[in-house]
Amino acid sequence: MEAPDLWQLPVQQSPLGMAKVGLDGRLLAVNRTFEEMLGRSAVELTSGRFQDITHPDDLHKDTTNFRRALAGEIDSYRVRKRYFHADGHIVWADLSVTLMHRPDGSPQHFVTQILDITEQQVREEQLEAIFEAVRVGLVLIGPDGKYVRMNRRHAEALDVAHPDGHDGRAGLPGQIFAADGRTVLKREELPTYLAMHGEEFDDLTTWVGTDEQNRRAFITSARTVRSPSGERLGAALAYHEITELMRAMKVKDDFVTSMSHELRTPLTSVLGYLEILVDNDELPSSARSQLQVVRRNAMRLQSLVSDLLEIAQFTESGLTLERAQVDVARVAREAAEAARPHAGRAGVDLSSELPERVLALVDEKRIRQVIDNLLSNAVKYSSCGDAVRIALSNCDRELHLEVSDTGMGIAAADLPHVFDRFFRSSCATVQHIPGTGLGLDIAGTIVDAHGGTITVDSALGEGSTFRMRLPLAG
Repeated sequence: MEAPDLWQLPVQQSPLGMAKVGLDGRLLAVNRTFEEMLGRSAVELTSGRFQDITHPDDLHKDTTNFRRALAGEIDSYRVRKRYFHADGHIVWADLSVTLMHRPDGSPQHFVTQILDITEQQVREEQLEAIFEAVRVGLVLIGPDGKYVRMNRRHAEALDVAHPDGHDGRAGLPGQIFAADGRTVLKREELPTYLAMHGEEFDDLTTWVGTDEQNRRAFITSARTVRSPSGERLGAALAYHEITELMRAMKVKDDFVTSMSHELRTPLTSVLGYLEILVDNDELPSSARSQLQVVRRNAMRLQSLVSDLLEIAQFTESGLTLERAQVDVARVAREAAEAARPHAGRAGVDLSSELPERVLALVDEKRIRQVIDNLLSNAVKYSSCGDAVRIALSNCDRELHLEVSDTGMGIAAADLPHVFDRFFRSSCATVQHIPGTGLGLDIAGTIVDAHGGTITVDSALGEGSTFRMRLPLAG
């Protein structure tokens, strides 16, 4: 069958625009879909060349491939291009072109298929505008770890993290640091490496760059991208810059540390003289009673100052542990005995379930600090008639410590924040229960430094249970 006859088959009914194009670019025949696509009649279209209805910015790539096909370098090609509609608007098209040959092998004409993708292109341009306009760095990583797409903000961050250039692949080490701004992240700790290997996360804090004036801080979130069938196609990451927030927090921490240092010396002096005055038998009992109130508040202020200085130390230089083989059962027993008088005065029953001996490689002073804090909180947030229990066991080379109470409990909305610095629960605030909101933050830091975990389960009005898990061998 001759090629011209082929053109008369279902071509006219095709949902795709189709055209037969001569070797000089002249349109020899077009179908009805192509006519409707460009708002032009077949007579009008076949009186000119494809170049006449092509956007000038797209002519080069189209005609280059056209000439390569005529030269025998390629048999077909596919391009995305713009046509002019009769009313002047742009029609975006996905164009597929195939060169047909005569029986002797010489070129005869081109057959083209044209898919109208104008709506798709508009959506893509809208998404592109959003992609570039958002004040968040965005990057899409393919399954092979290569960067498929990134916006301008992410590209700017890459320039800071990799001043010598980036190879466009996930997991490239550079000037990328942990949340402390000092610890260089290893390849397997980098956000892009984690995402490339299927991890999903939120609010991972990093610093990039070494120049104090230009370095930046980001919190990063990552999600795995999958096909409808569940196949992993890569990962998408979003970087939100928090440099100004981190610098403001540093200024705040520096101020708190400075003020705490300034307060410590005069406060120590005040407490010393208060001790002398309270023990002075020449003072009337009413005066000594008032001095006790002053002393209690001064001691509370001293505790706050100590906590602030400790937090500042952790933030500035990290927590240094002095590990040794410690009988944690003994430490827990001593902490319970120390808390018993306070519990008794509050009408709270304090019980313990402690084994004779549990050895672990820990910093005794720091672990005692954690247990003291948990017991103190349990008593503080309980009422007369409530009960507090401390239990200790070892299981699967782990130390398990549990402090539970039947006190006021913690609201569900507050639970995710109990270990946040300066956080006070809504109940504690409403009932004016004294506290700094630092104790559990410090406890969490200590447990984390030991390679352990600390968690809480609680229900409002039913009490709370704090659980600490530590490796026995450190």
